Amino acid sequence: MNALDQAAFDILFRQARTHNKWQDRPVDDSTLQSLYDLARFGPTSANSQPARFVFVKSREGKEKLRPALMASNLEKTMTAPVVAIVGHHMEFYETLPRTFPHADARSWFAGNPSLIETTAFRNGSLQGAYLIIAARALGLDCGPMSGFDNAMVDAAFFPDGKIKSNFLINLGYGDPAGVFPRNPRLDFDEACTIV
Repeated sequence: MNALDQAAFDILFRQARTHNKWQDRPVDDSTLQSLYDLARFGPTSANSQPARFVFVKSREGKEKLRPALMASNLEKTMTAPVVAIVGHHMEFYETLPRTFPHADARSWFAGNPSLIETTAFRNGSLQGAYLIIAARALGLDCGPMSGFDNAMVDAAFFPDGKIKSNFLINLGYGDPAGVFPRNPRLDFDEACTIV
């Protein structure tokens, strides 16, 4: 594989920022479809694909979300064109006969709640990160965040209890006025070791 050019690195990483204010510009459903169609190709263990995404666009959907948000996250979330709820399905292993057909991977998980929980959370988190990168690649800006009541979100959007929310991603076309100065990042020798 060839490396991307420097402009792509800027779009995906170096110039990409967390957005807190949004242009009054909608994100159409076909863009959300393209977003998922890219993100789904990121690797997960045993091709488990536990992530589930709810794209909240409607006023009604955002009002369901509102009570779960911390006060400091209200405006930026309610004004975002789309809020992606990144969750993970606790019965992801039921699709493994189709998504990982060359082994009996379902049997690795069924009846093993600690492995289910760890795998679902870890790989669903990975898929949420893939969604951010895919969004940036499609020209969308992102505002990933915690700062909400997971139990309230789960009750409102996943009432059957099979899906657990992890984090939110505000999506749209960012207003540069809502971008804070970039905070420092750790250097390689602070965060990495080669052995």
